[in-house]
Amino acid sequence: QVQLVESGGGLVQAGGSLRLSCAASGRAFSGPAMGWFRQAPGKEREFVAAIIWDSGRTYHKDSVKGRFTISRDNAKNTTYLQMNSLKFEDTAVYYCAAMRGSGSIQRAAAYDYWGQGTQVTVSS
Repeated sequence: QVQLVESGGGLVQAGGSLRLSCAASGRAFSGPAMGWFRQAPGKEREFVAAIIWDSGRTYHKDSVKGRFTISRDNAKNTTYLQMNSLKFEDTAVYYCAAMRGSGSIQRAAAYDYWGQGTQVTVSS
């Protein structure tokens, strides 16, 4: 069993930055991937970014490319989401997720473990 705990959310003005962290505890996480998803009020949960745990290869949603960066620290079993140039439409609850099996890294259903979520609010 893997437990995921997110931190780093908050209120920020448009154009500002936040860094989300997700620490995995319990059974050591070995991959294959961890990801970030978000869900805005009245909308479905959507893929934001993912990282392949061993290679470090990253994937980002088109609308966040150049603004958001996912990274990981294998020794700390932690993944990060650096968010710059935040926009009002980035407002959502952000969830960290861990994949133990296989599947499309952009599909929420492929992930086995989820964090509790952290609120990110961008004021315009």
